[in-house]
Amino acid sequence: MSSFVGLRRIGVALVTLLATALVLAGCGDDDGGGGGGGATIAFLLPENQTPRYEASDRPRFEEKVEDLCSDCEILYSNATEDASKQQSQVEAALTQGADVLVLDPVDAASAAASVEKARQQDVPVVSYDRLILGADVDYYVSFDNEKVGELQGQSLSRKLKEDGNPSGPIVMISGDPADSNAALFKKGAQSVFESEGVEVAKEYDTPGWLASNAQNEMQQAITALGKDGFKGVYAANDDTAGGAIAAMKSAGIDPAERPTTGQDATVAGVQRVLVGQQYMTVYKAYKPEAAISAEIAVDLAEGKEPSQDQITDQLDNEKEKVPSVLLTPVAVTKDNVKSTVIADEEISPEELCTGPYEQACKEAGIS
Repeated sequence: MSSFVGLRRIGVALVTLLATALVLAGCGDDDGGGGGGGATIAFLLPENQTPRYEASDRPRFEEKVEDLCSDCEILYSNATEDASKQQSQVEAALTQGADVLVLDPVDAASAAASVEKARQQDVPVVSYDRLILGADVDYYVSFDNEKVGELQGQSLSRKLKEDGNPSGPIVMISGDPADSNAALFKKGAQSVFESEGVEVAKEYDTPGWLASNAQNEMQQAITALGKDGFKGVYAANDDTAGGAIAAMKSAGIDPAERPTTGQDATVAGVQRVLVGQQYMTVYKAYKPEAAISAEIAVDLAEGKEPSQDQITDQLDNEKEKVPSVLLTPVAVTKDNVKSTVIADEEISPEELCTGPYEQACKEAGIS
């Protein structure tokens, strides 16, 4: 009798174990992350100071991957402007079995080492937004960044002429010297200033793209040149523009009288444009940039050849010609906010037209 009971207990235990295994296997099949057998895509962004990365790039990239590959897993990392941290994040992604890296480098040159590690494991790399230099990169997706600088330079030069100050002089506050895009923005703007005869009285590169650094640089420029020693400001993006404008206000200078450029069409930047504190910004449509990158990444992760329809450029990254998708940037002033960032739903009227900006929105036909 005791033998029968023992055998019965063993049988019940085996049935229970088998049922548990089947349940767990079923749960694994339903998991939209890494358990469903789909490809693994690492999406690595450089910093979270600029609002675009967390507010636009990340959610839109993840959304497009989900649309294309519901059982793909995304390994997301943000390096918070730390190149060493990003290198560790790349290594972690490779250890976790990433099938492809989509990498926006903190430092365009030092990221080459991360690409080499990926290459050693036969993992393709898509350079996102910033071109990785000196490395065997598979694809590059960004904007025509020299054109961005040209748009900034043309807008500022035109405004200086309207104000009766065609030769400036101006203060030039460029971006992070570790960012390959910053050099392209500067190159494009400088080409315009040289052709238009605009004098650059003071010039700075801004570590980390930080507004606080830009504010310090602008304060130095005001101290050196005097309040009347410049007629405009080239600021490489909206954060550096905000820092420069804060410095002007602190010095008792009306920023509306010193046209300032920007880039990224952030909410704060566009608000300043609407009230006349910042003359312009450059709008870059991040939704297609993220979507195209996701399409290429999914194809590569699944061992497919990406569609060549949108790949119309070849950019030199100091090692090879990289197949590239370069989207077109747009200059935004008060006159076309509604037809650009609002029309594309990049910014909603509700988040833009708050408090002191409500009247300016009405005047621009936004609300």
